Amino acid sequence: MAVQTRGHAGHGHGHHHHHHDNVYLTSSNKKDAGVRITRIGLFVNLAMAIGKFVGGYIFHSQALIADAYHALTDLVSDFMTLGTVAWSLKPPSERFPNGYGKVESLGALGVSSLLLFGGVFMGLDATQTLLSQFAPEAFEALEHAGLLFHGHSHSHDHGAEVLGPNINAIWLAAGSIVAKEWLYRATMKIAQERKSSVLASNAVHHRIDSLTSLVALATIGGAHIFTNAAWLDPVGGLIISLMVINAGWTNTKTALLELADTTVDEEIKDSVRKAATKTLSKSTTTQDIQIRDIQGLKSGQNYLVDIEVGVTGSMTVQQSREIEEILRTGVGAKVRGVRRVKVRFVPSEVEGVDFAEEFIPGDVSPRISPEPEEHEHEHEHEHEHQHSGEVHKRR
Repeated sequence: MAVQTRGHAGHGHGHHHHHHDNVYLTSSNKKDAGVRITRIGLFVNLAMAIGKFVGGYIFHSQALIADAYHALTDLVSDFMTLGTVAWSLKPPSERFPNGYGKVESLGALGVSSLLLFGGVFMGLDATQTLLSQFAPEAFEALEHAGLLFHGHSHSHDHGAEVLGPNINAIWLAAGSIVAKEWLYRATMKIAQERKSSVLASNAVHHRIDSLTSLVALATIGGAHIFTNAAWLDPVGGLIISLMVINAGWTNTKTALLELADTTVDEEIKDSVRKAATKTLSKSTTTQDIQIRDIQGLKSGQNYLVDIEVGVTGSMTVQQSREIEEILRTGVGAKVRGVRRVKVRFVPSEVEGVDFAEEFIPGDVSPRISPEPEEHEHEHEHEHEHQHSGEVHKRR
């Protein structure tokens, strides 16, 4: 534990405030919990992917095979999650001055993209099977044109699907529902506590897998109960693929927005504001200071926060340094996930000041502000003119 706690010393707080250490210990524990639940998910997904592929092949169930493909994409996502969660909590370095949080955002993008593309391919496969059953002429025309996704259909032996031991495939699907729903709840609980997009993304994978197994169970059951219901199986595969595409797109959008540096949500801003105000009110040296504005970026599970404070003009650099330390420690101890706090001081009496003024205005550019070389050339030309004028007068 000591090793993980030490990582926080680099953030300028926590290393000499022993009464706050429990906060960092819980965040380290949460990290371990996140890694642990992901490892459990990894083993469950591995077992399920193998079980469903074998079961789907033996029982000729396309819904089960679609489900197995999905369990396989979940397996890849577990490996990516494990890697990115561990990386994102590393302290900042010279090369990564804002920390490694965006590595997790990239991981979330990778995981959700896998889900999105996996859903599209599963949908194409199921659509082909339906085409081969209900529009064989169109299916054959597409096959001759070479436009089919796999170039094969699962409709090869649906007699076995109606008559065969499909009830065994149902047990596989039912077991999957129970295991995946438990994994979803356990992973989402940790993801919400730590506001981790990659863990939330992984949790949604588990929930989708639970729902897809439910669809597989219904379609396998339907094909087993009704006569001539072979079409139910690819319809189940198609429904599963649409659910997977929807989840994949939602998570992809979230990860892209995080990578594009959209601001933190209002809930976090409010938490930071409350923590900062409370911290200042406790200190005797900070009575005349007001919190003016809060801004921040989400970088994986890490929040990089900027606080603007209004102060009197007579404040010394030493006093401002103390206030900065007080705020950093207070906010870092109370708001989970805050990894960096920057404080910006503005005069209390000046109104309408905000973070936008930190940006260089568009009308200030190197072309408008003259370069020193141009000045020197102008002076040289003036000097030459004066010199030639003096020579002319002498003549």
